[in-house]
Amino acid sequence: MIQPVEPPEAPAFVLVRPQMGENIGAAARAMWNFGLDRMRIVAPRDGWPNQKAVAMASGAGRLLDDARLTDDLAGAVADCTFVFATTARSRDLTKTVFSPEEAMRHAARRIADGQRIAVLFGPERAGLENDDVARANAIISVPVNPKFPSLNLAQCVLLVAYEWRRATAGVTAEVTEMAGTEWAGATEVEHLAAHYEDRMEAAGFFFPHHKASSMRTNLRNMWSRMPLTRADVQMMHGMLRQLVRRGTRDDETR
Repeated sequence: MIQPVEPPEAPAFVLVRPQMGENIGAAARAMWNFGLDRMRIVAPRDGWPNQKAVAMASGAGRLLDDARLTDDLAGAVADCTFVFATTARSRDLTKTVFSPEEAMRHAARRIADGQRIAVLFGPERAGLENDDVARANAIISVPVNPKFPSLNLAQCVLLVAYEWRRATAGVTAEVTEMAGTEWAGATEVEHLAAHYEDRMEAAGFFFPHHKASSMRTNLRNMWSRMPLTRADVQMMHGMLRQLVRRGTRDDETR
């Protein structure tokens, strides 16, 4: 009994007639940076295997070892159910045009439905030809500077691979690294505020008297706005204690 072929969990990236081995290697690195490992190479200009590609790939060499080599584009996408073509310029073809971000979201949905997806990247000199784009189901258009639309092959691969990662890996938009500490609680901040008020009162800071109340309020408001960690609070207590001790020693020596 023939076992069904499981659909891949990521799109295949197809380098169409790439010209420089260095760019193929750099594309492999870019793919592996974002967890993609299905590379296909169509008619590389300088033949295959390519030692310059291997040298440039560095730790991503296994992508080159496993890359599928074909003589033409038709063979490279024969098993695919949906194909994107990357291009930075308009084409005289009726196609749905996606941004890189939306394209990879679309690809993720199709792959989840069991489809096999490919993304085409053109050769360095002029990109994909219209005949290549005509074989694709949709276009990925990169919003580049119209006065300088040319993207390096590996840069384009990196950009799309990054959007794939964003679409599928649950990337957190913002996170604060706590470095082994925790956010200070309200009671800890209150004690810090009281410590400073007491010492500043002793130093005669709250002057003149009729402004003291608003000065205390502003000071408390400042502490509440600051995103303090427990380590911050401990450090600021220590700073104030040291200043007070130093001031006391200075007074004793006068």
